[in-house]
Amino acid sequence: MSKSKKEEINYLELTPECIHGFEMRENEKVAILIPRFTSKFFGKYFLPLLKNKFIPLKLDELGSATWMQIDGKKNVQIICEELKEKLGEKIQPAEERVTLFLTELYKNKFIRFIELKKEN
Repeated sequence: MSKSKKEEINYLELTPECIHGFEMRENEKVAILIPRFTSKFFGKYFLPLLKNKFIPLKLDELGSATWMQIDGKKNVQIICEELKEKLGEKIQPAEERVTLFLTELYKNKFIRFIELKKEN
C-alpha cells in the first residue's frame, strides 16, 4: 500500500478572494459587511425589523490596505509586494503580517482562497 501525500501549499502562492461586501469609511478605512443572519428562517422574519442587515467589522489602516488589494487575481506574494511599495516600513515584515491577517480572515470565513476552493 502506498500512502497518498498531500502536496504542501506555499501560502504566498495562494490567491485570496472576498466573500463579503464592504464599504469605505473615513480615512480610507474599510468596514467588512457581515450579514446579521445566515439562517433563512431568522432572515425572513427578523431582517425586515432591523435597520441594518449587516454588522460592520471596521479594519485599521493596514487591514484596510490589505483588504483593498484582494481582488481574486493577485496572489499573496504580489499583495505583499504592493503593500510594501504603498506603506513602506509601516507594514514590515510584510509577508508575516499579511499572512497572519489573511489567516484570520480565512478562519472567520471573510475570504477564501481560490486554489483551496478547487480542491473541495
